[in-house]
Amino acid sequence: MARAAILYFEFRDFPEGAVAAVEEALLQAVRSQRYILSEKVTAFEQEFATALGAAHAIGVGNGYDALLLALKAIGAGPGDEVIVPANTFIATANAVAQAGCVPVLVEPDAHTYNLTAATAAKAITARSKAILPVHLYGQACEMGALVELATTQNLYLIEDFAQAHGATYGGKAVGTFGNVNATSFYPTKNLGALGDAGAVVTNNATIAAFIRQYHNYGETAKYHNQLIGINSRLDVLQAAVLQVKLAFLQQATQERQRLAQLYLSELQEVGEVVLPFTAPGCSHVFHVFNIRSSHRDALRAHLLALGIHTAIHYPVPVHLQPAYSYLGYRPGDFPVAEELAATSLSLPLFPGLREDEQLAIIEAVKKYFR
Repeated sequence: MARAAILYFEFRDFPEGAVAAVEEALLQAVRSQRYILSEKVTAFEQEFATALGAAHAIGVGNGYDALLLALKAIGAGPGDEVIVPANTFIATANAVAQAGCVPVLVEPDAHTYNLTAATAAKAITARSKAILPVHLYGQACEMGALVELATTQNLYLIEDFAQAHGATYGGKAVGTFGNVNATSFYPTKNLGALGDAGAVVTNNATIAAFIRQYHNYGETAKYHNQLIGINSRLDVLQAAVLQVKLAFLQQATQERQRLAQLYLSELQEVGEVVLPFTAPGCSHVFHVFNIRSSHRDALRAHLLALGIHTAIHYPVPVHLQPAYSYLGYRPGDFPVAEELAATSLSLPLFPGLREDEQLAIIEAVKKYFR
């Protein structure tokens, strides 16, 4: 009998009973008949802020909006430059461009794949407004040096921690180091909703007040608007889901880390596989378990033939996307980012992945390199 396919990601009932709890929360939210900015949204915002150790969290429509709102909150606009890693999901750069700013791309670290202060420092000019590090794949950036760089250069710091819910640097949660920070609750994120959702996080009361006003049409009170704002409110149903899932986040994170440790143990010194590296002082919550190999495409085809699905994060770096040709970058400008795009492969890793499935994935990778 053929083995069932192993999907790259699958929603499973982990921990057991989580699905029923989510369904009950949704039912209660529907029965409340309070669907826009209700106490359910406020409760989740407060609980999320408390979990991070932050002063304020404001729920918004999605992670992209969270980034754009963060940029608006610091007054970023035309003529400003924002330093962004060249290997990130396109939303990071899109938000910068939509704010009217210029995305200034920089190389990631060759080992952690994250933006570092050393590379960011080389890109600072008189037009620089902010540094926007992305905690890629679930690993915390080395925030100490980035905070110091931003402070000494009088720049804003905005964290994109969409892939790193629960990750820490020096024991402090990511999403709390920057002046204002943005995250996504896209369904496959470590803390995921049942649709689009996001949040802006800050310790600055003035920034928080601006976000709360701007994301709701610019209203200070019903039908009274001091700003030309937008509509990017966290949906009440999504807030109900997220409130339940937040309670399970630590357990789900520990499961991701356990699964990652098995991969790390079993795939050591296997062929030309390069395994994830975690920098000192940083934690990794493994939103993605990314390996690298010069045989990436052939390995991926081999795994798919065995019914094992994988993903590539990300096949085209930002500077080579047609949408960003206007920036004038060329192939070869960011060799580290380009190598990552050519060699990275993400293996299945999600809470609820069974032992027999993971062992089958490990054996399939080993078999390719024998």
